[in-house]
Amino acid sequence: MKIDIFQHILPIKYKEALYEALPPDFYLKDVIESLPTLFDLDHRFRIMDKFDGLMQVLTVTQPPLEMFTTPQKAIDLAKLANDEMAELVLKYPDRFPCAVAHLPMNDMDAALREVDRAINDLKFRGVQIFTPTNDKPLDSPEFMPLYEKMSKYNLPIWIHPERAVDYPDYRSENRSRFMIFSNFGWPYETTVAMTRLVFSGILEKYPNLKFITHHCGGMVPFLEKRIIGSFDHAEMLRGARYKQNLTKAPIDYFKMFYLDTAIYGSTPGLMCGYEFCGADHLVFGTDFPYDSQFGERYTRQTIESIENMAISDADKKLVFEDNARRILRLPI
Repeated sequence: MKIDIFQHILPIKYKEALYEALPPDFYLKDVIESLPTLFDLDHRFRIMDKFDGLMQVLTVTQPPLEMFTTPQKAIDLAKLANDEMAELVLKYPDRFPCAVAHLPMNDMDAALREVDRAINDLKFRGVQIFTPTNDKPLDSPEFMPLYEKMSKYNLPIWIHPERAVDYPDYRSENRSRFMIFSNFGWPYETTVAMTRLVFSGILEKYPNLKFITHHCGGMVPFLEKRIIGSFDHAEMLRGARYKQNLTKAPIDYFKMFYLDTAIYGSTPGLMCGYEFCGADHLVFGTDFPYDSQFGERYTRQTIESIENMAISDADKKLVFEDNARRILRLPI
């Protein structure tokens, strides 16, 4: 079995309501319409059928609700998306073992209520948030109740990076060019979020809290030694006190994150992630269906890249399914 823990879906009723709420010229509409696999289940199933044992944990695709809606509208849309995903899991349990809650993060009280409803009533196995959220870092005090709640539930938080094309690459410009905002900006946003969560002491306070990061942990695995050396040097040379609230080495907290395999077929890249966090913190994720073949290309390439890793079959099984079963506490 292969449990895709980080794919994307846009349930059809939610899609219709989303379009009514989005600005007419919102850039993602063209992207969505070019990918029928996001919302057409027949299209999705035809691609899934090409891969033996493939199952998908349902996570709603971007945009984050807080980006464009009022708090009340975000609440209504989140409930609609979550109810629709719950119906899909109930109707197609052999396709979708579980779903992940979509949250109205511009109203934290409402978000916390939706967490409880999604997990207790709809039987969801975690929540997804975007980074940044409301243009704020994930260690902002207002988000602490969410981390406390998810720690108590012992279920993971998916972190999806978000940066739009109007985020310039240089201060002298007003727009990103050559897809820099997504190709490199998104892994950067993931890396920043991980760093803020580490040094703010959130993982120190909630040691069983589980975060699933997109694109194999951004830049962190590749820059492991730089991370170690830079904070050691900062403390030694400048007297910086970044580590004063931590009881372990900073890099040990970075290794608490779970890294997905959605780097589109790079076995050397996956080996870098594997060497960094070990097989038990690497999870199968494809970024389905964001490719030129509506999900087939990245799914195939990701599976092949894992199969080509110089690791044991037992470790590959951890990546493909066992880690997902464990951290999501799946009954299957």
